[in-house]
Amino acid sequence: MTAHARPLREKRGAPALSTVILLLGVISALAPLAWLGVASTKTGTELFSTGAFELGGSLLTNLSAVFAYDGGVFGWWLFNSLVYAGGGALLSMLVSAAAGYGFAIYRFRGRNVLFGVIVGAILIPGIVLALPQYFLFAQFGWTDSYWSVLVPVLVSPFGIFLCRIYAEAAIPFELIESARLDGAGELRIFASIGMRMMAPGLVTVFLLQFIGIWNNFLLPYLMLSSAERFPVTVGLYQILNRSTTEEPLWHLVVMGSLITIVLVSAVVLVLQRYWRLDLISGSVKG
Repeated sequence: MTAHARPLREKRGAPALSTVILLLGVISALAPLAWLGVASTKTGTELFSTGAFELGGSLLTNLSAVFAYDGGVFGWWLFNSLVYAGGGALLSMLVSAAAGYGFAIYRFRGRNVLFGVIVGAILIPGIVLALPQYFLFAQFGWTDSYWSVLVPVLVSPFGIFLCRIYAEAAIPFELIESARLDGAGELRIFASIGMRMMAPGLVTVFLLQFIGIWNNFLLPYLMLSSAERFPVTVGLYQILNRSTTEEPLWHLVVMGSLITIVLVSAVVLVLQRYWRLDLISGSVKG
């Protein structure tokens, strides 16, 4: 019995260790968010004079102050971030869907080579292309405009890769042939069959692009010079810079960061819900 009991105890100990490691990971991830929530209730001086997780009483004051800052420019920053992230993610999703569908369905010369180039482009960090894109856009006079931030994010190599993989797995070629025999055009087939059957994958591409564009800092920082066109990431950085030379505005940066996290989390939760529903409906239809 002793010989059999030892392996049993060893097997029981492994899940316990995994649980402890998982809990430590969760704590390390949530602790900064918890601190941010607590810090948003403090004034600028209380941030450095009170305990890290000691609540203050200035939550509503900080909330009104961040939206009243510099004539209400923070509201414009949030709007700009939604335009850049939402519009850019939507356009990038459509481009990725069309390209991925084309690679999955059609056979043409140079198809594998071109797709290999796109996959290789995934390995190029976006930060490397930011400066060349700035000089290129400056030649056309596109800097300091919404397009200077939207156009560079239209093509996502990783999004095209995901859409091709998903299209190959989700769209039966026999269904496309049947639609062609019924007289449907290629564009109509793509819009009515391809897009619908790729919906769960497209939601994933949209979500990844939305988060990536929302968190992007260097591209809008280089492209934009007018404060009214800043996204919230660059705007909070400007407030942070002013805090080092003028009056301390740390509490506004903390509150602004909390607002952005809440908005992004809400978008992620909504899209995740639709993504799950699409997966369930797709499995039922299959």
